[in-house]
Amino acid sequence: MVNPTSRTWWQQEIFYQIYPASFKDSNDDGIGDLPGIIEELPKLKELGVTAIWLSPIYKSPMVDNGYDISDYQAINPQFGTMVDFDRLMATAKALGIKVVMDLVVNHTSDQHPWFQAALKDPNSPYRQFYIFRQGHDGQPPNNWRSNFGAGSAWTAVPGEPNTYYLHVFSPQQPDLNWENPKMRQAIYQMINWWLAKGLAGFRIDAITFIKKDQDFAALTPDGSDGLGKIKRKAENRPGLGRFLKELNDATFRPANAVTIGEASGVSYDQLADFIGPNGYFSMIFDFHYADIDVASGSEWFKQTDWTPKILGDAIAKSQLAIQKVGWGANFLENHDQPRSLSKYIKDPAYRNAIGAKALALLYFCLRGCPFIYQGQELGMVNATRTRIDQFDDLPTYDNYQRALAEGYSPAEALACVNRRSRDNARTPYPWNDQVNGGFSTHQPWLPIAQQAPGVNWQDEHADPNSVWHFYQKLCRLRNNSPLRSDLIEGDYAPIKVADDHVIAYARGQHVQIFVNLSAQPATVALPTGRIWLNNYPDAAPTLQPYQAILIEVN
Repeated sequence: MVNPTSRTWWQQEIFYQIYPASFKDSNDDGIGDLPGIIEELPKLKELGVTAIWLSPIYKSPMVDNGYDISDYQAINPQFGTMVDFDRLMATAKALGIKVVMDLVVNHTSDQHPWFQAALKDPNSPYRQFYIFRQGHDGQPPNNWRSNFGAGSAWTAVPGEPNTYYLHVFSPQQPDLNWENPKMRQAIYQMINWWLAKGLAGFRIDAITFIKKDQDFAALTPDGSDGLGKIKRKAENRPGLGRFLKELNDATFRPANAVTIGEASGVSYDQLADFIGPNGYFSMIFDFHYADIDVASGSEWFKQTDWTPKILGDAIAKSQLAIQKVGWGANFLENHDQPRSLSKYIKDPAYRNAIGAKALALLYFCLRGCPFIYQGQELGMVNATRTRIDQFDDLPTYDNYQRALAEGYSPAEALACVNRRSRDNARTPYPWNDQVNGGFSTHQPWLPIAQQAPGVNWQDEHADPNSVWHFYQKLCRLRNNSPLRSDLIEGDYAPIKVADDHVIAYARGQHVQIFVNLSAQPATVALPTGRIWLNNYPDAAPTLQPYQAILIEVN
């Protein structure tokens, strides 16, 4: 068993991501809140979850749904108060559930007092907390395109001719200047203040963007707008490691906190620096197969024609690379990704309990910590919208405009963003089959996504064959069964099978998993042994469409 006092206590955790605005509304204003989360925590305990990750609940104008923070040490009033937060911590502790928060330190909101002071006075010390540069001939300092799609990464400073500030994301999210030691110390103080409240750790947002190339040189354009992707000058750049090591030494390491880095742009040969024995983080999310459906994570209109074999190979490559040096954070869904059923199940006829259980078994038993995103354990699917103005998400509008600019028709552009919009994951959680899914009696902030009958917590909790119960079995299998040691500590090994639609792998000495990721039956030589999990009533050498089996081999 993993020693809970060691640096690796977190290896036995099962994480559940809560998107607070959409989880449970306790005061009927149409927005989820902390008291709503507190109310439903026992249901997460029953599912088998051991840690929750809260998407941002800090004070924020909510331009980017809380990832634009205006006060790091205050709770957004729409979610509740600091008293509610302390009560959440106490309730979670009593249930044996750890709490992880989102840490957003690449940028703040433009409403943050630091940025407001920087705008007001060019000589303010806070001017050095952000990245200001002079433009050329009425143009921005260079041609970097922001990650939120449709324009420059520079915004003009009002009242200061030819002065601009940098934002990797939206203009309302000015980037912090990590080159400034005073700014860094202010961030570390804030992190330690939260850790002192009893947090188990943080999921760390967009952390590979904190280091920018200091030459601020122009890029070769890569779109019809004459701009170049900012990632090429601001994602995982040389010198990043110095900041990450200092951050870890000043905060996480002394507190023995768990850290999950959103570390896009990290190549497999760099993993040791990030998650090795002296790595910057406990684990990182790997996006190599999460973004398998698009040519670039930030350009949704460039679709790929992936196959189950390509996906299986990508998973194997990721698992083997991470296993060599450290620990993984395994996920299919989060607040930035579409619903996995709509993305990975190509045949719409299987976007149901069969497909949802197949995907659950495929990813949950990989080596590393499993992350469940709210609603994934019910088998939720994407919403479908008929007009662009029905979306709430900022990058959705940007991607729609970029698709039009690149020659797509309005119908094609709408199809692209329907498939990929971050709103897909952010629709309210369906607790029952009543009005607004029991999330709220008030009109929700984001419309409910239409689901198949029975896809809600109440109906699935009552049905022993539901997707919810399948996830509960997975949780118990991993943390409280004879297979625990194989599923937590066992190595991952891909298993070669004759059918390219089948993804198969072993964990440790005794566990083998077979998943047919197609609507066609697949003939596979299954080993003899005890079947612990199966999303069909029986098993045969022929795997049924989207059949998934976990076998304890003899």
